[in-house]
Amino acid sequence: MLRGVVHYERTHQIWTAFHDDQARAEIDPQWLDSKRWDGVISRHTTPGLVATCKKLKIPLVDLNDVPRFPGVPKIRPDNVAIGHLAAEHFLERGFRHFGFTGFSNDGWSCERRDGFVEALQLAGRKCHIYDVNYPGDVTPAWDLDQISGLSDWLKRLPKPCGVMACFDLRAQQIITATHAHGILVPEEIAVIGSNNDPIRCELAYPPLSSVAPNAFQSGYRGAEVLASMLAGNLVPDLDERIEPIGVVTRPSTDVLAIDDRSVAAALSFIRENACAGIKVDQVSRHAFASRSQLEKKFRRHLGRSPQAEIRRVQVAKIRQLLQETDFPLKRIAELTGFEHVEYMCVVFKRLTGQAPGAFRGKTQAGSEKS
Repeated sequence: MLRGVVHYERTHQIWTAFHDDQARAEIDPQWLDSKRWDGVISRHTTPGLVATCKKLKIPLVDLNDVPRFPGVPKIRPDNVAIGHLAAEHFLERGFRHFGFTGFSNDGWSCERRDGFVEALQLAGRKCHIYDVNYPGDVTPAWDLDQISGLSDWLKRLPKPCGVMACFDLRAQQIITATHAHGILVPEEIAVIGSNNDPIRCELAYPPLSSVAPNAFQSGYRGAEVLASMLAGNLVPDLDERIEPIGVVTRPSTDVLAIDDRSVAAALSFIRENACAGIKVDQVSRHAFASRSQLEKKFRRHLGRSPQAEIRRVQVAKIRQLLQETDFPLKRIAELTGFEHVEYMCVVFKRLTGQAPGAFRGKTQAGSEKS
């Protein structure tokens, strides 16, 4: 949002902006009296802030995702669309069972739930719902209690099941609950959050898929509306919804819905150990199936062999390391389970059409241009 505000300011008119990162205006709205402000863009709008801005006749634009204040223009995410995108993400992967968990006392969560359920209903599917009340202050005891309740709910769900959480923190609680009870993610429960908090999503295990709202556009529109108000235009009834960008897919949903337990177990084992140089015989032992049985099941459900799946996971990791690090190819080969760097290069080129060095050069050149 801040980047959006800055982009508008730099491309339209020069503002002298103060970022209230200590939330002074939220804690003590009268603090606004300390300086002469021309306008306010607020992410955490309170009744006190609204009243103070009205008293001081300061234009206020509200970016908070809560019910609007009368007379205050509001810009917020299109939560119904966020729910639709999550449902479509699971439907594209062949899921037939679905769940949603969020907070019944938060309007934004209910809107995301309703969008998720609506999209599933349009596809002729039903949804299992587990909603609770969200407290004002989250304590460790509340968090543990939620994980216990989620565990009971997740165990009862039909498998495989695609589950949407109202936001990424709730999705992380789901993943913690699955670990506590030996439920495979994404093979048995695929999990998608929303808000796409990159750090939270990447630190989850497995990394968390999430619907990305367009926070940049929200900030840009907030600045645009404020500029219009400063020019004397009245927009008090504005309640604009910003379309989400899309789903950022990570391993928590990067799977096809498969109701075969041995294939699910094999996929989980491959995902965790492919870069340790595992062999197909190790995979079949872990899945409690003979090698020939596993080969047939993989080809029926995935259209490829267990060995091809191992290579797919290894190559995905090679691509990531080439993009995000400056490690030499020898080190990348060691990290992805290849004894010889030459063989890694052959496999990578066969599956991607590019040599590792050419791929790295192309992606780094692209990032420099952007």
